[in-house]
Amino acid sequence: MTQGKADDDSAYSAREVMDTVSEMSKLLETGLDSGTLAIAVKLCELGVNPEALASVIQELRREMAAYNAGGGDSTT
Repeated sequence: MTQGKADDDSAYSAREVMDTVSEMSKLLETGLDSGTLAIAVKLCELGVNPEALASVIQELRREMAAYNAGGGDSTT
């Protein structure tokens, strides 16, 4: 197999994995967009504990909801 073919196969496999992760995310109604999912997957690949990452995401959502409920503007 040539290097170009291997790279193509690797890229295709990565897209397949992200498509599957994205579909699972939608089924589980996580509310995470594809960019956020890609970051989460990369962090897990780098060794971040998935449960700890999930806790951080949940805490950030709570903080953002509290901020927005207090009249904060999340666009600035």
